[in-house]
Amino acid sequence: MFSAMASKIRELSRGAMAKQTGVNAETIRYYEKIGLMPDPARVVEVGHRVYDETHLRRLSFIRRGRELGFTLDDIRGLLDLVDTGHYTCAEVRDRTVVHLADVQQKIRDLKNMESVLKDMVAECESESVPDCPIIDALFSATCTRNTAANRGITKSPK
Repeated sequence: MFSAMASKIRELSRGAMAKQTGVNAETIRYYEKIGLMPDPARVVEVGHRVYDETHLRRLSFIRRGRELGFTLDDIRGLLDLVDTGHYTCAEVRDRTVVHLADVQQKIRDLKNMESVLKDMVAECESESVPDCPIIDALFSATCTRNTAANRGITKSPK
């Protein structure tokens, strides 16, 4: 029974791999197209591509990296390190520290946006006023820029 189970794990269709990892089959195809996933073997008798445990592990790595907010370029860089086999934990840590700083900046930006939105909502005194301060603020480029600048909202570098 174990060997039959092991062979199923070693030979997965794209659909089965998608189901097992929670990654859409079209997304897997896209990862292959852009070179994040190696091309699987094509089995003539079966008529479809067959993925193995290496593909499954790599796809899981990509999925987890995306869940943590790494860009595809970041993931490609990490996989390049893994593929060469010559990397140190410090190299991976350095890349992760850069990503962490970006995430922390995004959190600060979101907190600033939350504060601006709360201020805008607080300016709405009642439902009976015909003019809406929120609509006015959104139409006012000057107001929006000044409010954002006063709150320290900046675009994070991509």
